[in-house]
Amino acid sequence: MSGRGKITHGLISRKVLLGATVGTSLFFMIMGAVLWGGFNTAMEATNSLEFCISCHEMEEHLYRDYTKTIHFSNGAGVRATCADCHIPKPWIHKVARKIQSSRELFHKMLGSIDTPEKFEARRLQLARKVWKDMKATNSRECRNCHDFKTMNPNRQRSFARQQHISAMKVGNTCIDCHKGIAHVVPFAEIDYDEMEQLEAPDPSLVIPLPPQWQAFVDKQAADKAAKKTAR
Repeated sequence: MSGRGKITHGLISRKVLLGATVGTSLFFMIMGAVLWGGFNTAMEATNSLEFCISCHEMEEHLYRDYTKTIHFSNGAGVRATCADCHIPKPWIHKVARKIQSSRELFHKMLGSIDTPEKFEARRLQLARKVWKDMKATNSRECRNCHDFKTMNPNRQRSFARQQHISAMKVGNTCIDCHKGIAHVVPFAEIDYDEMEQLEAPDPSLVIPLPPQWQAFVDKQAADKAAKKTAR
């Protein structure tokens, strides 16, 4: 083969190689996009309320509790569904929760809570697991809607305001005080010592009072001082 023929052959080989490389790259990019889209679609589909209550264990027990609460029906017309409270929004935590849910499929096959009697026997055990997880994340999912930094103390009742101020100062989190907010809790089965432990503050969760809260506390103190002076 002449020198010119070798050059032509080399150019053709390079073009073929380049075309194959580009084609392969495009193929994997397209397949990756399809798989990623399908994965995320499946993730979102399993977050729907319809999916969550598609098994009778959820529909007959926990869902019926939930429909009687303010998270299901309220004056604002905003509904918090199962995923809002039990599925993290950060992607890594969401995937981890989905992996953990494989245990629930396992117990579904075992029929661990497939009758009202079985479910009631394990209700407190299941609740304790959820409380523990929420405590460990500083009630992360609750804070998607309820955050001290955005709360208006002037629109809260006196008891709620004082509890929230105390929570920020000593390190309590939402689930410490709001057990049973969406599902029935058999409090009669929990003794005093356990409840004390469940509601124990965590100093690492202490936060400074947000500006609107500090302004409210300062105003309360000023009003109290003015009344004392007037007397």
